[in-house]
Amino acid sequence: MSDVYEEIVRLQRAGEPCALCTITKTVGSTPGKTTMKMLVRRDGSFVGTVGGGCLEAEVLEAALAAMKDERSRTLSFALNERDYPDSGLLCGGQLEIFVEPIVVPRLVLFGGGHVSGAIAKLAHMTGFHVTVADDRAEFVTRERHPDADLHLCGEFSELAARFAPGDDLYVIAVTRGHDKDGEVLEALARAGARPKYLGMIGSKAKKVQLFEQLAARGVPATFLERVRTPMGLSIGARTHEEIAVAVAAELISFRRLGGVPGDAARGEGARRGPDAPRDPACSPR
Repeated sequence: MSDVYEEIVRLQRAGEPCALCTITKTVGSTPGKTTMKMLVRRDGSFVGTVGGGCLEAEVLEAALAAMKDERSRTLSFALNERDYPDSGLLCGGQLEIFVEPIVVPRLVLFGGGHVSGAIAKLAHMTGFHVTVADDRAEFVTRERHPDADLHLCGEFSELAARFAPGDDLYVIAVTRGHDKDGEVLEALARAGARPKYLGMIGSKAKKVQLFEQLAARGVPATFLERVRTPMGLSIGARTHEEIAVAVAAELISFRRLGGVPGDAARGEGARRGPDAPRDPACSPR
């Protein structure tokens, strides 16, 4: 049992999702007993057991689904040969298993400037595991970004490719210039990345110009359509801290609601509102 809880702590510190599956009720003869637990990792490996066999395979599938939608569920099983004809189950008991996702959403900020620091602080406060990455060592120190869980230094293209396999990631390109933002996006696209959220700081004019360049270099239109830029909810933000509030709110909306309500119906331009005095994404970084 201690192995399960120790693994939960390890995974949370690493920003890795998992799901805890606990037998909460048994009736009659069952291979697993009440309070037995199985902890499932994102890759399908697990620690502990809830009884083994075909039952455990179904629990594993439910655990992986729970990690994706961050919703708990209760599974009920009648262990008999009729419901599991190929299993050889003859015990005839019944049991319930509670599947609880333990998910720490992971945010990767490419760029270690002032906006990135403000976003890191709010994202950390709202439960995100935060990585700050930059190609300048002095911009990814703990002193500069005390709220980040991980600080990485390297070429943006290499760092972006490193995170590309994470389809549960929240990714923001907020580097020191348009070229570097484009470098991040191009590397993500070439590596087949499909993050849950992909934002880039910038104005509408920057979007048009940069996207034309990326398209000319072979970045698919379907990928560019996923990029939220200008990013953040329309609240008229101007300062670094206000921009961080707008972006953090959008991150939470994507996590909890799967997107920004009404986004598709209103269109990209309406997301900010016509009265915003200034495009917040043009603020100094």
